Amino acid sequence: MSKIVVIGATGHIGTYLVPRLVMAGHAVIAVSRGQAQPYQQSPVWNHVQRVSLDRDAEEASGSFGTAIAALGADVVVDCICFTPASNRQLVEALAGTISHFIHIGTIWTHGTSAVVPTPESAAKYPFGDYGVQKADIEADLLARARLQGFPVTILHPGHIVGPGWAPLNPAGHFNPAVFSTIARNETLQLPNFGMETVHHVHADDIAQLVMRAIDNRQAALGEAFHAVSEAALTLRGYAEAMYRWFGHQPNLAFAPYAEWAQQQDPEEAQATWEHVARSPNCSIDKGRRLLGYAPRYTSLEAVQESVSWLLAQGQVAAPHPRG
Repeated sequence: MSKIVVIGATGHIGTYLVPRLVMAGHAVIAVSRGQAQPYQQSPVWNHVQRVSLDRDAEEASGSFGTAIAALGADVVVDCICFTPASNRQLVEALAGTISHFIHIGTIWTHGTSAVVPTPESAAKYPFGDYGVQKADIEADLLARARLQGFPVTILHPGHIVGPGWAPLNPAGHFNPAVFSTIARNETLQLPNFGMETVHHVHADDIAQLVMRAIDNRQAALGEAFHAVSEAALTLRGYAEAMYRWFGHQPNLAFAPYAEWAQQQDPEEAQATWEHVARSPNCSIDKGRRLLGYAPRYTSLEAVQESVSWLLAQGQVAAPHPRG
């Protein structure tokens, strides 16, 4: 078994990944700023070495990469790298010291969808700082793999879902009040005709794919894989399914995006634009073929588990929720 460092270990993915790694017999070092607990508690965390590092502060002093390398891991999983400079500092310190590096990317590296479902090999035209920088990180890592033999695998999650936080909702933003509107059988207005797409993934399915990459190292090295559910959802189909989950017939209205946005909170309208402008719809055929990836959750199943948690926490108001 391996010694594995997980950076960002108490976040969405790490909450599910760390227990999986421990249960598989790996020695796990969980690196975080030490300010948060995992979203789901488990006694397995008692068997994890916890290391507190403030990545921003350590990177500013030029010591983050060397601090991670000093932990002596066989495998490093980086869940929280967002800039090329951050990536360079880490991988240059790790080069020649580890057997496998797994970088968590994003499906936003694709930019807008063209061919759907979109394969990992599709030409990429990202936009926006987040997508562009993550695409630059991917290009750098794959070049290092090709030219220097750096042992990298890149996983690109969709919209991450799980109990403990609000999922991307059918209006394309993160305000859980949208689910309350649906639960009360009130009218939900969507932009355009609601035919833009979103592509969720349960955090545990990302953790599953990390495990499969570790267990199938040779097939995973130098490759990038989508970490999403089996199928994307249209906003309309997503909303209609949630109305039915709450025991109602769909109750939707539609308006052109510009008109719709004028009636929304500006930040929420912008978040919706960021999602519908990309309308991701990604293929998992490569992960299924090379790594045996088999998502446990559909998009709707993942969302409904998360909304059940929101209901229990009183963050969604519903008279008679269905599950």
